[in-house]
Amino acid sequence: PDTPADIAALADRLGGLPATGGNTVALLDDYDATVDRLIADIDRARHHVRLLAYIFADDALAQRVIAALGRAVRRGVACHVLVDPVGSHRWIKGTLDALRREGVHVRAALPFHLLRGRTRRDMRNHRKLFIVDGAIGYAGSQNIVAKDFRPGVVNRELVARVTGPAVAAMSAIFVADWYLETEDLLDSAIAVPAQSGADALQVLPSGANYPLEGFLTMLTWQVGQAESEIVIVTPYLIPDEALLVALQTAVVRGVEVHIVVSAVVDQWLVNLAQASYYDELLARGVRIHRYRGYLLHAKAVRIDERLGIVGSSNVDIRSFQLNEEVSLLLLGREAIRDLQQIQ
Repeated sequence: PDTPADIAALADRLGGLPATGGNTVALLDDYDATVDRLIADIDRARHHVRLLAYIFADDALAQRVIAALGRAVRRGVACHVLVDPVGSHRWIKGTLDALRREGVHVRAALPFHLLRGRTRRDMRNHRKLFIVDGAIGYAGSQNIVAKDFRPGVVNRELVARVTGPAVAAMSAIFVADWYLETEDLLDSAIAVPAQSGADALQVLPSGANYPLEGFLTMLTWQVGQAESEIVIVTPYLIPDEALLVALQTAVVRGVEVHIVVSAVVDQWLVNLAQASYYDELLARGVRIHRYRGYLLHAKAVRIDERLGIVGSSNVDIRSFQLNEEVSLLLLGREAIRDLQQIQ
């Protein structure tokens, strides 16, 4: 009853997946603990494990996940992995070889392939989705790679671990992405898990194959609907004109607008581009906070106590228009308040 029906209806039209109640969501911002929890879930898997990652390395951390997948395979669990070959280019051969040695079914997502007409390297599968037995789902910003894989940079992430009916939507996205690469339909029907709690959630996929830019459309509209506070956490900030105007107009309406970006930089050209927006935003009353000590790679949005978003999408043109992304909408006040505490 407390779910904002207008948000749920728009997200359904944008991504084709409904809002569901009866879920439990835990927001995880401890990098190593998130990996430990994922491995523990894989070690309890009975039917299948499905992982989709933009970066899947073959370093020590990733080898722990690969070993867990190998243990699952030997128990008779079907394991499928999709890896983006551009995001994982430093490790791709070693990663694919290691996974195959363990009996894991693995494919590159959106590979560059002239004969199949895939001639664009800029359109990437940037999703991070980890699904165990169709009953546990992880969505967020964290890849399967050491948190300090860039010299001198330590990543800080945010991941949502979900149980309940919303996991069916995550499964549907993985099954569709796997079919795109293999023409192999893993499930003829997606089983909907039993209710596990009281959280209302909705999964919003976006990408070039959708008629509208899902994450951007939802974000711009909700910035315009905000009444008291907007908090946007993003490592990369390259907004379009409509979002810029919406943010500035929100300030004029009396809404506090906070944008949290990373003081630690991993991509200097992108950082120079995003810094070019700071003077205009600050002059209009938008507050920009530079998070220190870590590369803040988390992607999260909160609009009042009405909507929270945790996912893979940055607030930049690449995520809006080119990348395959997935966002988890938090539609209940308790989950939104958990996000508020982390922010």
